[in-house]
Amino acid sequence: MTIFRYLALITLVVVLAACSSAPKQDDGERRKAAETNTSLGREYMDRGQNEIALEKLKRAVGFDKTYAPAHTMLGVLYESIGQTKDAEHEFRLAVQYDPKDGDVNNNLGAFLCRHGKEAEADPHFVTAIEDPFYSTPGIAMANAGSCALNRGELDKAETYLRQSLKYDQRMPAALLPMADLSYRRADYLRARAFLQRYEAVAPASEESLSLGFRIETALGDEESARRYRDQLRKIDPTG
Repeated sequence: MTIFRYLALITLVVVLAACSSAPKQDDGERRKAAETNTSLGREYMDRGQNEIALEKLKRAVGFDKTYAPAHTMLGVLYESIGQTKDAEHEFRLAVQYDPKDGDVNNNLGAFLCRHGKEAEADPHFVTAIEDPFYSTPGIAMANAGSCALNRGELDKAETYLRQSLKYDQRMPAALLPMADLSYRRADYLRARAFLQRYEAVAPASEESLSLGFRIETALGDEESARRYRDQLRKIDPTG
C-alpha cells in the first residue's frame, strides 16, 4: 500500500467518522430551525398574513418533519382557509409524531368534532386530559363536553364540563355549553344563570344570543327575549 493510498484511507475514515457524528448536531439544529419557523408562522397567522405563514410552516416541516407543533399549526391554517382535507392530514401527522402530547391530541379532537366525527374525537380528548405535562387540560375537558353535547350524550357532557369548570370557573368554552345543556333539560333558570356567567366573561355571539332568546322565551320573559332578538338582528338582519 502506498503512502498516498494509506493517507487517503485515513482521510476517508476521518470523513466517515465526521459524517456519522454530524447528524446529532444537525438534528438539533434542524429542530431549532423548525421551532423558529413554526413560531414565525404563528405570528404571521395572527397578523392575517397566511401566505407567509404557510411558507414558514412548510419550511418548518422541511427542517424537521417530525416536529408535531408545525403540523398542528399547518392544520389550523388549512382549516381557516377551508382546506379541511389538508387540515385533517396535518392534525393526524402531529398526533402520529407525538401520540401522547396533550396539545396535539386536543387539536385533532376539536377538529374531528367540528367536522362531524365526534365519536372518533373522544379518545383524543382523553389522551390530552391524561397528559401530565399538558398545561390546559380544562380546555380539552370543555371541548370533550361540547363534543358529547353534540352527540346528545348529556350526562357525559355534563361530567366533562363540570370538570372543566373546576379548573376555571370563568371558562367560556364550558359555560356556554352548560347553558345549552341546561336548556335541553328544560332547566331554564339554571340555563339563564350559566348564560349570564358566560356573558360576564365573553363577547356576545350569534350562538349565545340565539340561546338567550330561546331561554327567555321559555321563561316567559318577553322583554329579555326581545333584547336578545334585537341583538341577533344586528348581527344578521335577515334572521
